[in-house]
Amino acid sequence: MKLYYNTPMSSIIYSILGVYVFILMGYLAKRSFKEKIDDKTITLINVYFLQVFLTFWGLLIRPIDVTLLYAPSIYLVIVVFILIISALIATKLFKSQKERSIATVAALIGNTGNLGIPLGIAIFGEESIPYTTVINLVNIFIVYTVGVFYYSRGTFNAKESFKNVFKLPMLWAALIAISLSIIEYRPKEAIMQTLMMGAYASMTMQLFLFGIYMYGTKIKELSKSLILWVMSVKFIVLPLVTFLVLYNIDLDPMIKGIIFIELMMPLAVANVNFASLYDCSPKVVAALVFISSVVFLGAIFLGVKVLTYL
Repeated sequence: MKLYYNTPMSSIIYSILGVYVFILMGYLAKRSFKEKIDDKTITLINVYFLQVFLTFWGLLIRPIDVTLLYAPSIYLVIVVFILIISALIATKLFKSQKERSIATVAALIGNTGNLGIPLGIAIFGEESIPYTTVINLVNIFIVYTVGVFYYSRGTFNAKESFKNVFKLPMLWAALIAISLSIIEYRPKEAIMQTLMMGAYASMTMQLFLFGIYMYGTKIKELSKSLILWVMSVKFIVLPLVTFLVLYNIDLDPMIKGIIFIELMMPLAVANVNFASLYDCSPKVVAALVFISSVVFLGAIFLGVKVLTYL
């Protein structure tokens, strides 16, 4: 396979490290002001208000082209397959319901938005944007359905967890935005600017919240089995299954590469949002997100080398 990137690896690293500025700000803010910063309030504002802007902006910024749905369909099939396997094994490996929930879903909710889209541009060029955007759309639905259900299961029963999926405004916002895109609605520039303001505020607040939860988190005290399981699923099982699937199908090499890289993205900060919202060990989840982000800095170089074999 031809390598599609022309930029040096330093550009990829800068694309990754740029988002950590706001994480550091959140960490320093919590360290400086302690209990004066209410973690749950920030979560509620972000999840119930600002992420609605992010959802509309992300889905209306470009028309949805049905011809692009092949790539995200493969992405979804792989995620669902790993989800089923992970759910079955996690039930046997972990006694705590919260650990089971985290072990089942955390590795499958990757950072395909804040990191996946710019990284796709760095590796494959701007022609990757339509594919990474639609893959991110699929990931949004995974987050707002499967993610909400399992993180809610850490505290609620199955029936209440199912109800919680439909209580979040982002799911309904996504459905409305997709409907508007299908009928080719194009918002005026002033409307898009307003949506963009809210979207960037949401992304910044997610990173800021991640930093807040990192403060006081002691990685040494975390369950080693949980860390090993989540990192293994994220950086061994998921890439291996993805490679085997992509290697055996006939598809444009660039699209194969995009799918592979997007499924390698480290854990999304959205994991922390919902773990916090449903009291499912948010500090543990924040630590897992941090660890996956560190591991990813090395894994991405191996991932790019694997592209030559697809």
